[in-house]
Amino acid sequence: MNNIIVRSVRIAGTGSYLPETIVTNAQLECQVPTTDAWIQEYVGVKERRIAAPQQTTSDIAAESARRAMDSAGLLPEDIDLIIVATATPDRLAPSTACIVQEKIGAVNAAAFDIGAVCSGFLYAMSVGVQFIASGTYDHVLLIGADTFSRITDWRDRACVFFGDGAGAAILTHADDDSGFLAIDLYADGRGKLNFTVPAGGSEMPASAETIENGLHTFKMNGKAVYETGTTVLPDAIKKVLARCEMTVDDIDILIPHQPSIRILRATAEKIGLPFDKVMTNMQRYANTAGATVPIILDEANRNGKLKHDAIIAFAAVGSGWTWAAALLRWVE
Repeated sequence: MNNIIVRSVRIAGTGSYLPETIVTNAQLECQVPTTDAWIQEYVGVKERRIAAPQQTTSDIAAESARRAMDSAGLLPEDIDLIIVATATPDRLAPSTACIVQEKIGAVNAAAFDIGAVCSGFLYAMSVGVQFIASGTYDHVLLIGADTFSRITDWRDRACVFFGDGAGAAILTHADDDSGFLAIDLYADGRGKLNFTVPAGGSEMPASAETIENGLHTFKMNGKAVYETGTTVLPDAIKKVLARCEMTVDDIDILIPHQPSIRILRATAEKIGLPFDKVMTNMQRYANTAGATVPIILDEANRNGKLKHDAIIAFAAVGSGWTWAAALLRWVE
């Protein structure tokens, strides 16, 4: 019988990048029927970053990757695998991960994308952890990057929810039993049309009609997003805690996807977690989709909020439906 190599996995470095252009709620008040006060109260957003016309998802992803490699003290040729979680790839082919590989010079890395929208980074994390734990790779670069401004109808009220950004983390093996404790993934395809981009794929290829009807921008059932998020996120967090024989009191920090401030407050209330343990940045950046979790992780890391041995919980819900939760013991 062959022995299976199992190693502990930790995060060796983090990085993030936000485009320079800022679009405020006050600006959107002039475009859609909404107000700054409503957006801040119900969504939790005051402003968001928007990629420049010449910036692609791979551009901002590559910059976050460079910063993560600097944080980890690694060179591009040290990277064994690149996984990019995105719902807004540069092109349908090739993968954005392959484009990033070329841009950062990671000549030794395999590369592929993962599509789970706002849960994508946690899905990518699960895959990357397994490659490190098995001994297949030593350094895996995870990137969450989205330019939702490119698939947003700026005449629709739902435009207030999203912004552009990228975040990255590098996984490597740990010398002890610290690092990742558990990652749980879930999906329910019955909710597939509650958040969708109808056209541009094989079901509805691009045509003059799809462009005229605005079918290349996202369509969202806000009520379904809220009801699903406030159901599956608390449940996933409780389950991953139980699997590790922990309770909510063991959580030092929760790093969640940023769907809305109402969803996060309801989630914290349902699991009994004080809201001051919930990391948020949606007021400044809105929902950056697949980039939300790694951007907050990088901010917390660089601001000294992640203490050695701290228990960090991650949670996200995205289109599909997809959702996930994870626990990590932080290693400095």
